[in-house]
Amino acid sequence: MTGSDDMITAERIRAAEQRIRRHIRRTPVIELDGADLGFPETRVYCKLEMLQHAGSFKARGAFTNLLTRQVPPVGIAAASGGNHGAAVAYAAMRLGIPARIFVPSISSPAKIARIREYGAELVVGGERYADALAASEAWIAESGALAVHAFDQDETLLGQGTLGLELEEQAANLDTVLVAVGGGGLIGGIAAWYAGRTKVVGVEPEGSPTLFRAFEAGKPVDAETGGIAADSLAPRRVGERCFAIARSYVSGVVLVSDDAIRAAQEALWKTLRVVAEPGGAAAFAALLSRRYEPRPGERVGIVLSGGNTTAVDFSR
Repeated sequence: MTGSDDMITAERIRAAEQRIRRHIRRTPVIELDGADLGFPETRVYCKLEMLQHAGSFKARGAFTNLLTRQVPPVGIAAASGGNHGAAVAYAAMRLGIPARIFVPSISSPAKIARIREYGAELVVGGERYADALAASEAWIAESGALAVHAFDQDETLLGQGTLGLELEEQAANLDTVLVAVGGGGLIGGIAAWYAGRTKVVGVEPEGSPTLFRAFEAGKPVDAETGGIAADSLAPRRVGERCFAIARSYVSGVVLVSDDAIRAAQEALWKTLRVVAEPGGAAAFAALLSRRYEPRPGERVGIVLSGGNTTAVDFSR
């Protein structure tokens, strides 16, 4: 693939979906009454992607990579804040491929445990995703392993775009879709699927505004990498491939506070009895905190993108 944004088309996303279909779950969509959230004339549709294999949407891109590209005997390598690593490790386990996963020290214990559970070789080092990425790139250069990038890779974008395909089939005629943004693989894939037919809005933590800063600068630039969701939504800068798509098909970005994300996690547990990690609840936080204000009668889709957390204690 060339890496240009015109390669991430609905036709190619549909082909990716057919390729990975038997390896992934078709996660459910739950309709909420907007009145319960303070928007009496709004219909809200939540895509429960935390129920996906390995606990997040990342399994889609992982399987697309491994089923599309030529994997050398040495296997694959990936850098991750945690979710991508877990997804790649899971896909590699299912397909019988050796995998080495690099994560930073901020990766949550739940995500590290998942990677180990799936049998990948795990390397923990550095404080942020960028440190893990540098370590993985050094290993790839030395070993010849196949790099499976968390977001800035055509196959990754195509795989994540299959979530948009599913969402449209399950909740047709949405006016808006709210999507959390880290490196941009998810929002890039979903925006490419809808291609302007539905408004797509990015949601980022105030402490890691990667796409927000890129829109301000007119290109991907380094951004802050802090906040409660730093293990999933703080890669330093948004991907070049995502940004090319976002310029055409993402309507804008709203920023949410850590307190709003925590409140969204609690609300999702109380309302739906689902557990979302901070990054997985960020898009819901935008609506709950009114950083995104829907119009009367608007049909809003929200991607709950991951649930790899130890926030709920079942020992009691």
